Amino acid sequence: MRKKKTEIKIRDAFDHGKAFIGFVTGGDPSMEKSEEFILKMVEAGCDLIEIGIPFSDPVAEGAVIQEANLRALSAGATTDKLFGLAARVREKTDVPLVFLTYLNPVFHYGYDAFCAKCREAGVNGLIIPDLPYEERGELLPFARAHRVELVSLVAPTSEQRIRAIASEAEGFVYVVSSMGVTGVRSEIKTDLGAMLAPVKAVTKIPAAVGFGVSTPAQAAEIAQAADGVIVGSAIVDIIGRYGEDAAEHLYGYVKGMKDAMG
Repeated sequence: MRKKKTEIKIRDAFDHGKAFIGFVTGGDPSMEKSEEFILKMVEAGCDLIEIGIPFSDPVAEGAVIQEANLRALSAGATTDKLFGLAARVREKTDVPLVFLTYLNPVFHYGYDAFCAKCREAGVNGLIIPDLPYEERGELLPFARAHRVELVSLVAPTSEQRIRAIASEAEGFVYVVSSMGVTGVRSEIKTDLGAMLAPVKAVTKIPAAVGFGVSTPAQAAEIAQAADGVIVGSAIVDIIGRYGEDAAEHLYGYVKGMKDAMG
């Protein structure tokens, strides 16, 4: 039985074991194809979908996602069209949806209006990489008013701030595995156990690891320590390579990653 849109929460993604979280850039190569790709990823076992709102200056992104942003913008992607995409996806699946965006588009749209539209479209949370923890208070009241959770990020450089950030986290804690921008990495050298320990010490909210994860072996290893695995660039790269024909390739990739996590 389908849940009501208002009953879906980010935490649902972690209710059945380790969560696989997949990212797509909304509107790459088109809104229609993004909808098809998202639903195909859900069919393959994706537990939560991050939808990137295309932005001209995505400071946390590497070349693969930057190029996807440009493709989507060139194809006419807008924030309002992304709300429409999310609403159509929500009509067909109960999987939690999160927008990944930057503060500038949210600010210009208007904090209250943006969060209200998220609620209306069935978007359950926001990830905003360039919103410092110390400044989240300017957006938080609007997000909470519309029951949209603000997902916090902790990075290897967070150090003493990890406990403070995690103690106030909502939805899940996004653990950034590596320094630098997004992108596939052959090896993740960060001591994830050391990063996850202070998170687990102060919150029961799930912690998921992203940035650089691309192979089933990496997913299996991370899933031993974390509650979820986040993959972005490797998925976006498949879309970049296969374009409108990417659906079956995405299905095979996501299923392989999910299966590896046990």
